[in-house]
Amino acid sequence: MSLVNGYVKYKGFKEEEEGAFTMSRSRKNDTKKYVYACAVFASLNSVLLGYDVGVMSGAILFIQKDLMITEFQEELLVGCLSIIALVGSLTGGRTSDAIGRKWTIALAAVVFQTGAAIMALAPSFEVLMIGRLLAGVGIGFGVMIAPVYIAEISPAMARGTLTSFPEIFINLGILLGYISNYLFSGLSEHINWRIMLGVGIIPSIFIGFALFFIPESPRWLIMQKREKEARAVLLRINETESEAMERLLEIQEAANQTKGHEEGAVWKELFNPSPSLRRMLITGCGIQCFQQITGIDATVYYSPTIFRDAGIQTDQEILAATVAVGFTKTMFILVAIFLIDRVGRKPLLYVSTIGMTACLALLGIALTHQHGSGVVAPDVGVGLAILAVCGNVAFFSVGVGPICWVLTSEIFPLRLRAQASAVGAVGNRLSSGLVAMSFLTVSHKITVAGTFFIFSFLSLLSVYFVYRFVPETKGKSLEQIEMLFQSEDDWRKGRDLQLSDVQRLVQDD
Repeated sequence: MSLVNGYVKYKGFKEEEEGAFTMSRSRKNDTKKYVYACAVFASLNSVLLGYDVGVMSGAILFIQKDLMITEFQEELLVGCLSIIALVGSLTGGRTSDAIGRKWTIALAAVVFQTGAAIMALAPSFEVLMIGRLLAGVGIGFGVMIAPVYIAEISPAMARGTLTSFPEIFINLGILLGYISNYLFSGLSEHINWRIMLGVGIIPSIFIGFALFFIPESPRWLIMQKREKEARAVLLRINETESEAMERLLEIQEAANQTKGHEEGAVWKELFNPSPSLRRMLITGCGIQCFQQITGIDATVYYSPTIFRDAGIQTDQEILAATVAVGFTKTMFILVAIFLIDRVGRKPLLYVSTIGMTACLALLGIALTHQHGSGVVAPDVGVGLAILAVCGNVAFFSVGVGPICWVLTSEIFPLRLRAQASAVGAVGNRLSSGLVAMSFLTVSHKITVAGTFFIFSFLSLLSVYFVYRFVPETKGKSLEQIEMLFQSEDDWRKGRDLQLSDVQRLVQDD
C-alpha cells in the first residue's frame, strides 16, 4: 500500500513539474513573440524612410520631365531630405525625453505623412520642396527614436537582432519604392511620379494600429518616476519575474545617476565630454558617418544614373535593374539579423567594410572600361556594374548598415542616450545629404567611375576605424556596455577582435 501511495505521490510530483515546465516554456514563447512584435511595430517608420529613398530614385526621372527642373534642383530635391532630417534628429532626443519614446514614433509618422501628401499633390517645384522638407523632419525623428526604443525594451541576448529591425524595414521600403517605380513608370509623366510618392502614405495606417499595442519604454518610465508602469512593462517583456526585477534594479541604478542632469547639463556634457564619453562619441558618431560617406545613398538614390552610365538605355530597363538592387539589399539584411547576435558585431563589420571596398573599386573599374579602352565588351561591362552595385549593397546590409544603429543605441549611458543618439543620427544624415547633394556635380568633374574610386578609398579607411575604435558588445547588458568605455584598457580589450575571427566566420558560413 505504501508503495502505491509513494508511486501516486511521485506521479503527481512529476505531473506538477511537467506542468510548470510547460507554463514556463509557454511564457517564454509569449514574451519572445511580444517583444518581437513591439520591435516590428516600432520599426514601421523605417518603411517610410526606405520607401522615400527608393521611390525618389525613379520618380526623379519623371519629375525632371514634368516640372522641367535643372540638375541643381534635382540634387537639392534628393539631398535636402537628409540635411533637413538634422532638425528632426536634433530635436528628437529632447522630444522623446519629454513625451516618451512611443509618442515620438507617432509624431515622426504624422510629420512624414504630411510631407508625403504635399509632395504627391505638388503643382510646382517649390511646393514639392515644402513637402520634401516636412518629410525630412519626420525622417529625422524616426531614424533617431526607433533604435533607442527597441534597445530599451530588448533583452541583452536578442538586442542586436531586434535593434536591426529598423534597417530591415528601411531595406524593405527601398525595395517597395523600386517596385513602385517599375509598376507605375508606364503611366503619363504628369501622373506616375505623384502616384509613386503618394503610395508612401499607406504605412501610416499600420503605425496608427501600433500605438494601441506597443508599451512605453520602461527606462523612460523610470526616468519619469512611473515605476509601477515600468515594472508592468518589464514583467511583460522578460521571461521570468526575477529577470524583470533584476533589470528594474539596473535601470533604477542607472536612472539615479541622471538626477540633477537638466537638458542644458546633458548637452554641456556632450560637448565637453569626459574621457569615457569621448570614447563613446568617437565610436558612435564615427560609425554613423562612415556608414554614409562610403556612398551608399549615392548608390541607392542615383542607381538609375549609374546604370545609364554603364550602358543601359531605356527607363524600363534601368528601373528593372534597380529592383534587383533593392531585392539584394533586402535579402542580405536578413543574413545580418540571423548572425548579429550569434557571431557578434565586429566580425560582421569587418566582412562588410572589406567587401564594400572591393565592390566599390570593381564598380569604378567597370565604369572606366565602359568609357575607356573597350577592353571589356559592353554587355560584360553592364553585367560587372550591376554585380558591383548589388555586391556593394549586399555587404552594406550584412554589416555596417544595421550595426551602425545597433551600436549607437546601446553604447551611451541612460542619462545621455536619447541626445547622444540624436547627435549620431545628425552625423549620419549630414553625411548622407552632402553625398546626395554633390554626387552629380562631382561625377561631372571626375566621372562617375572616379567618384566610386573615392568611395572605395573611404571604405578602406572604415576598415581601420572598425579595428581601432569599435568594441564588441554582443551579449552584454546596456549597463555592462557602458563599463567598456570607462578606461582605455577596457576599451582596448573590448575592441581586440582579430581578423582571424572573421576568417572563422567565413569558414563557418
